[in-house]
Amino acid sequence: MTKSIENHGSNRSGPITDVRVIELGQLIAGPFCGQLLADLGADVIKIEPPGKGDPMREWGQGDIPLWWSVCARNKRCITANLRLTEGQEIVKSLVSQADILIENFRPGTLEKWGLGYDVLSKLNPGLILVRVSGYGQTGPYSKRAGYAAIGEAMAGMRYLTGWPDRPPSRVGLSIGDSLAAIFACNGALAALHHRDKTGEGQVVDSAIYEAVLNIMESTIPEYAVSGHTRERSGSVMPNIAPSNLYRCADGFFLIAANQDTVFGRLCDAMSRPELKNDSRFNSHTARGENQRVLDELIEQWTNERPVAEIDELMQRHSVPAGKIFRAVDMLEDPHFAHREAIVDVPSEQLETLKMQNIFPKLSKTPGNIRWAGPEKLGQHNEEVYCDLLGMSEEKLFALRKTGVI
Repeated sequence: MTKSIENHGSNRSGPITDVRVIELGQLIAGPFCGQLLADLGADVIKIEPPGKGDPMREWGQGDIPLWWSVCARNKRCITANLRLTEGQEIVKSLVSQADILIENFRPGTLEKWGLGYDVLSKLNPGLILVRVSGYGQTGPYSKRAGYAAIGEAMAGMRYLTGWPDRPPSRVGLSIGDSLAAIFACNGALAALHHRDKTGEGQVVDSAIYEAVLNIMESTIPEYAVSGHTRERSGSVMPNIAPSNLYRCADGFFLIAANQDTVFGRLCDAMSRPELKNDSRFNSHTARGENQRVLDELIEQWTNERPVAEIDELMQRHSVPAGKIFRAVDMLEDPHFAHREAIVDVPSEQLETLKMQNIFPKLSKTPGNIRWAGPEKLGQHNEEVYCDLLGMSEEKLFALRKTGVI
């Protein structure tokens, strides 16, 4: 691991505090990978284009854009124009003192700038280059522009999302980007382990469409063996019953009781013990074949009762169930509070900013959120360029004047 990394800010903690990461990416996939590594304690230095910065600074909904504050948390942010030779030399200087470089440009862009792995690995043989793209670094589609929406469609997720009588829909999040980032982070940590044993760096190639493909369960072998293509099914999984959203007297409630023993407990909660031995429902297969009938029967029962009553009955009988949460529900929920799933983070825009906490939780080396993304573009230029790279103030002024930073 890279040595002599001082704790920037206060209380930088986690299992990889001796790792330095240079982040070149923009928008979601690359920066989320950087966020995950920063959450684990790495010193992440994010490079943004001078003048405008990462477009994420303007993304989000509500009164002010706040997405940036989440994806740039715990990072030091500097500016450099990577299209200029001087900017490319800055990257090389940083790479020589780094463990990981993250980028999510179109394949070939780094090579065009003279920053391919063949060049960078000569400066730092132990460097791990994490590359996130729509289609991967090789193959006939590799040079295509690729966003998460396209990767989700190509890997089959969009086809399965929504209702059978409507066009394919989408999840209300950039799930493809996030999955590619998570797999990229996983690959980076595995590559670090390999480097610790051998001293060798390597390239981690994370494609959005393959990240989505890897969570598509058994859809590929089902077709390859049986010619079966899964179809959109709305709020249920075909043949998995009962597991659905049910209308109550004052809202909707989710009940998942598809296992034999759990279904029996649901029958007791409904005061319908005879359903356990009903030939239509007395096995997993039978319940799947009679899914619609079973859902209608359960909803007849829930429709006459408020959510609170159904919730209490489900908990009393140990049936997995719960309401559909929104942000306001999460902020008021005692379990979220006890687990510190949402925390108040120091912010330059607001006095404090609530956001989701670091996950997963480590018992010995937990990370922490030290600050939200810095508001000022190039906020850490002097700190990184002068303190880390040893530039003089005169050199820094010259780089600013010529638009390099």
